[in-house]
Amino acid sequence: MTQAGDILTLNNIEVIYDHVALAIKGVSIAVPRGGMVALLGANGAGKSTTLKAVSGLLKPERGQVTRGELRFEGHDIERLMPQQRVRRGIVQVLEGRRVFEHLTPDENLVAASAVTGCSRAETMRRRDRVYGYFPRLQQRRGAQAGFLSGGEQQMLAIGRALMTEPKLLMLDEPSLGLAPFLVAEIFDIVRRINREQGLSILLVEQNAMAALEVVSHGYLMENGRVVMHDSAQAMKRNPDIQEFYLGGRDDQDFSEIKHYSRRKRWLS
Repeated sequence: MTQAGDILTLNNIEVIYDHVALAIKGVSIAVPRGGMVALLGANGAGKSTTLKAVSGLLKPERGQVTRGELRFEGHDIERLMPQQRVRRGIVQVLEGRRVFEHLTPDENLVAASAVTGCSRAETMRRRDRVYGYFPRLQQRRGAQAGFLSGGEQQMLAIGRALMTEPKLLMLDEPSLGLAPFLVAEIFDIVRRINREQGLSILLVEQNAMAALEVVSHGYLMENGRVVMHDSAQAMKRNPDIQEFYLGGRDDQDFSEIKHYSRRKRWLS
């Protein structure tokens, strides 16, 4: 249910690719102002498409929102271009990091601030704040970004997004391809940014356990639909979520498990 304090609301959104392929169907989600929300589900569930509907990045992939309402801070943004949405305070960190590999971390961060047209002094202030959150980047500030580790590149991608001074930060699979200790480090930093800046965060993750440790609420998507919405604590306790997305219950005898032995109750 949409609340007055929500910074982002999607109501009954439908997305179609190439005028024929229905990707998401009747998706409704809300992100509270200053809150952290996870969008969970298997690969192909429609999570990334949902983020791109918000950021306006569907058109280059021949996708479009064909139904529903998309509101940010109470305003309809469906007709806004991606750069206009960035200026409103919406920024997406795409899956796969996609940093400018031939530039240094310093140059990546400065380039990201150009979209907002801020002064050089303001750019340096924002850059120093990013380095405060990600000291590893400051240590590697003169190296080419293509030679950074996967974890450092993910930190740079998030830092680059922070240079736009967003109100809503959307992260698409930030844990992808990273060692568990790096995932924990990055998620701890994201939680710190949320706490210190009051930044609203929408997190897309296949790693449900890691995501539910840092967010307050979660939505579960399957086959382009939202099939469950609850608090993070309730979702972690849900036996279906435990078996299908968290690797099983603590008291489960794995020797007795048969593949697909448990039917997902939301599909009944």
